[in-house]
Amino acid sequence: MDKNIKERTYNFALQTIQIVQKLPFDTATKIIGRQLIRSGTSIGANVEEATAAGSKDDFTYKMNIALKEARETHYWLRLLSDSKFIDKKYIDPTITEADEIKKIIGSIVSKMRGKSKPRC
Repeated sequence: MDKNIKERTYNFALQTIQIVQKLPFDTATKIIGRQLIRSGTSIGANVEEATAAGSKDDFTYKMNIALKEARETHYWLRLLSDSKFIDKKYIDPTITEADEIKKIIGSIVSKMRGKSKPRC
């Protein structure tokens, strides 16, 4: 497993929290912000859980959940950006990081098919 993915997903969770704190307070941003924090922090939590998995199947399952959460987070970030609720200079780097995290976790999940659980 990419040794930096745990740290990257932790820092990414912090970034999503900071973005939500910059949002204007209204009904739409409250709902989207809640979804963004839920999915954005879940990525790292599932990566952490995967590192403690007792089997290859459990590891792959947890990483697959992290991948799904990364995809969802990427969606919410793009929605916020395109809705112009927040200045693109604050959100675009996080959208890029979400895309990179999706690719890394997707690669890990793909590599796990037919291979033993890596040591973290």
